Amino acid sequence: MSLSSTAHNLVVLASEGAEQHGGNHESLNPYLTGGGALFILLLMLWVTTRLNRDR
Repeated sequence: MSLSSTAHNLVVLASEGAEQHGGNHESLNPYLTGGGALFILLLMLWVTTRLNRDR
């Protein structure tokens, strides 16, 4: 089995259920998810900079 035929088989297998399952859940808002992730990362950056002061 070659690499291209294996990749083709995986793509066909992944796309078989694409009609019923679009991959996006109705309750997931991408803006809310991205904003939450950004907030958490900025909070972690702020905490890291507060704790990493040279005295």
